[in-house]
Amino acid sequence: MSEQVTLRSLGVRVYLPSLLYGVGQGAIAPIVALSARDLGASVGVASLVVASAGVGQLIGDLPAGALAGRIGERRAMLAATALVIAALAACMLAGHELVLVAGIFCTGLAGAVWGLARQAYLAEVVPYQLRARAMSTLGGVQRIGMFIGPFLGAATVQLWGTDGAYGLHVVAALVAGIVLVAFPEPPHQAAVSKTGPVRTIDVARSHAAVLRTLGMGALLVGAVRASRQVVIPLWADSIGLDAATTSIIFGIAGSVDMLLFYPAGKVMDRIGRAFVAVPSMIILGIAHLLLPLTHTAVTLAIVAVIMGFGNGIGSGIIMTLGADVSPAVGRTAFLGAWRLCADAGNSAGPLVIGAVSATVALGPAVILMGGVGLVSAFLMGRWIPRHPPTPQRA
Repeated sequence: MSEQVTLRSLGVRVYLPSLLYGVGQGAIAPIVALSARDLGASVGVASLVVASAGVGQLIGDLPAGALAGRIGERRAMLAATALVIAALAACMLAGHELVLVAGIFCTGLAGAVWGLARQAYLAEVVPYQLRARAMSTLGGVQRIGMFIGPFLGAATVQLWGTDGAYGLHVVAALVAGIVLVAFPEPPHQAAVSKTGPVRTIDVARSHAAVLRTLGMGALLVGAVRASRQVVIPLWADSIGLDAATTSIIFGIAGSVDMLLFYPAGKVMDRIGRAFVAVPSMIILGIAHLLLPLTHTAVTLAIVAVIMGFGNGIGSGIIMTLGADVSPAVGRTAFLGAWRLCADAGNSAGPLVIGAVSATVALGPAVILMGGVGLVSAFLMGRWIPRHPPTPQRA
């Protein structure tokens, strides 16, 4: 069956639901903190409310792998859709910030299931020679959705307040679920253990060598990628730029990032994974080192575009590598542990920036993350497999 799979054949069944779900996520991203403030939360508490989505995704990675392995990817996504709709309803009805925290936390749990299930399905059905393009396209449509979402969300907020953005996410998730039901994926035969369901802890132990080497590289990649979303607006504020100018710079960098997913996948498929992962991290690392040298909107925009380019050419690399090294038996369980590594980095990057900035200054924090980017380039170059997977190696 895998020889018949093309990116076009995956469009409606795989990429359209992910695009719709991404639109919903993008719609609520800018207004979560505002919702918390409307409920009387302080700036610090509002930040914790925003962070609860990432915490939910981090905590949900391992259970998501177990759930998808037990009931299947499609059913797991439908269950996650029901969870996110209930969570968003709680956000709209919240009369206290703790209720809002619980709702946003559950959106993170649902997002973990969606991300893992899509990755696991593509890893199973897409042939190796097309895998990177399939994974990078998945990452690309998610970024497109996150890019479109805030604009659509802004229109709904103008009409119905912050509840409008949550309502848009509800509609997007519901339509994504309907697409999943209306266009079921072709059946695929995942490898199963002869002794019954595979436990996540057993899979993680048996692949500990991969997780502590390449998985550590994925963690550092996640940290550097996440830090760029924090350091650009913080540095813009430190040099006196207003919010509108910062948003324009951020949007330009995001558009460059968004447009590079397919070329990135093609390079990975044609030449190799390391030829994308290593340059991506070198460029991001150097861009972080250059950021403290910027003092105007123009120079900051140039560095932000370099960051967007570096991040964009690495689109899909973590999902592709996870699929490459995942075992045939217990694939979803392994991918849960793999995504835990990457998501731990996504959470750690902004925390490191905040901690170093609070104790020293923002400039040293940015330089530190630049060094992390260069270290991650070295580690990825050392540990990325140089050969395509085979049934024997799997």
